[in-house]
Amino acid sequence: MGNGALSGAVIAVAGAGGPAGRAALVRLAEAGATVVGADNDPERLAEAVDAARYGHGGATVVGETVDLLDLDSTRDWAVHVEKEFGRVDGVVHLVGGWRGSETFAKTNLHDWDLLEMLLIRTVQHTSLAFHEALQRSDRGRYVLISAAGASNPTAGNAAYSAAKAAAEAWTLALADYFRKAGISEGADGPTSAAAILVVKALVHDAMRAERPNAKFAGFTDVKDLAEAIVDVWTKPAAEVNGNRLWLTEKP
Repeated sequence: MGNGALSGAVIAVAGAGGPAGRAALVRLAEAGATVVGADNDPERLAEAVDAARYGHGGATVVGETVDLLDLDSTRDWAVHVEKEFGRVDGVVHLVGGWRGSETFAKTNLHDWDLLEMLLIRTVQHTSLAFHEALQRSDRGRYVLISAAGASNPTAGNAAYSAAKAAAEAWTLALADYFRKAGISEGADGPTSAAAILVVKALVHDAMRAERPNAKFAGFTDVKDLAEAIVDVWTKPAAEVNGNRLWLTEKP
């Protein structure tokens, strides 16, 4: 157990095997949390878990291959995490995916089918699976990573922006659940929270290496995103619940 701001907390990270997931695992472990990562790719999940363990010796970081497109599997994961570690204080949703088109007219609706699964269905499953455990925590947080395009869509990103907007709406409904649950338990407001971190796009070291002349203007580095994720726990639930926290310029 670490001595940081999240000492004693147990946090699940969905989509832990990607660059943002790897950065989140490292930063959450540094902050003292027990981190439980999930991904559908066992090889890249193992690499991410090992990197977090080596990056912060002594931290408890484990990985579990979970099919987040299956509600029963996701619920089994939630039950397993709470049973093994005794509590769940957070879920960070980092499952991503992008499809775009040259013009609005050339939008391929098959892209929507894929994005609906990756960006919406996984949010639905993780929130339904974990919401009661998060409400039982004294600092439960559900953190969705979204995109500025959800509220300011462009012609070539119709499917992607619509999927992100739907995921945000679902997360705001979860925030309303936390608000009502807190009040029903005698609090003045929510004791747990669902928050949305909004980026234009993400960038990481490999992207910079591949495109050394690119400026990536307005992009958020995955390490800065990880820092912002930890910050969600440093603020009162009522302050972040149901709010979009902008990490890029608000359109």
